[in-house]
Amino acid sequence: MNFAVGLKPLLAEARSMESLEKQLICPICLEMFTKPVVILPCQHNLCRKCANDVFQASNPLWQSRGSSAVPSGGRFRCPSCRHEVVLDRHGVYGLQRNLLVENIIDIYKQESARPLHAKAEQHLMCEEHEDERINIYCLRCEAPTCSLCKVFGAHKDCEVAPLPAVYQRQKSELSDGIAMLVAGNDRIQAIITQMEEICHTIEENGRRQKQHLGLRFDALYGILEERKKELLQSIAAEQEAKLQRVRGLIRQYGDHLEASSKLVESAIQAMEEPQMAVYLQHSKELLKKITDMSKASMSSRPEPGYENMDHFSINVDHVAEMLRTIEFQTEPLGEDEGDGPGDGSEAAADEERLDSLEVPEAAEDVGPRQKPASSPHGQH
Repeated sequence: MNFAVGLKPLLAEARSMESLEKQLICPICLEMFTKPVVILPCQHNLCRKCANDVFQASNPLWQSRGSSAVPSGGRFRCPSCRHEVVLDRHGVYGLQRNLLVENIIDIYKQESARPLHAKAEQHLMCEEHEDERINIYCLRCEAPTCSLCKVFGAHKDCEVAPLPAVYQRQKSELSDGIAMLVAGNDRIQAIITQMEEICHTIEENGRRQKQHLGLRFDALYGILEERKKELLQSIAAEQEAKLQRVRGLIRQYGDHLEASSKLVESAIQAMEEPQMAVYLQHSKELLKKITDMSKASMSSRPEPGYENMDHFSINVDHVAEMLRTIEFQTEPLGEDEGDGPGDGSEAAADEERLDSLEVPEAAEDVGPRQKPASSPHGQH
């Protein structure tokens, strides 16, 4: 069946009714005109009540019709075109009523009150039998048709049902389907909202864990810097001690060398003395000084390898390997352990863990922290 012939006038009528309704809207209250409707000199229409409200707002000193002292009139502007409307002493009640618009409103309300399906049935006529209305539904072909098509036409061997019954049943099915889709859409929207909240939570948790991770590594950096400072101080202390000892020996040997050189000069001068008596007066003392100087012990000096500082070397290979194996905990932190980035117990635990990373052999050859008693580099 082809229903275009019947549907086109119906749709055109619906569009016409909608367009007509727009023309019957009051620009003040934005509702359909309420009788009586007054027509302004500029040919625009207003509800009398709305026109009176506009007039009263523009003329607050104007008195009502029942007043004893009636002024000469008033004026206000049309809300549609701003044209100035001048009223006589009767005010808004002196404006002419627009009976045509009032009649159109009555007709519109009557047409609007008629059921849509009733108007549709008047226009849905059978294409093959132009004088027959579509009033039955072919269940096998699943198409509306007319009685003559059932008796003589293409649907004479088909099972049919009254059109209103099928209409109500399918409309009920469609309503149920709409309700099901709406409910499904609500569930999907709830799931989307929940997943958006999960995304937000993931972002917040990721940001917080990044901050915590940064603080943990900053604590490790701090411990490493502190340990580095301590070990450097140990090296510097032994370096200074050894330098002081060697420089002290250098001063001792220098003093001995200076005294020996002066004694050599004195001996050479004595050898050049030509008078034997004068020579013999000083030679005994000079020989004694030479004998004492030669007997002076200058055996104190740094042992072989005294300058060596290799015992301060450390091996951090396995410590570096342990640092490379840092991973996230497989079990979540407890409530007491995860209070926040400034948790002191976690910082202390980090320090203890890093202290445990020190190499055992490094403690033996660090030097000043634990110097062996039998070291061959002791001072004399």
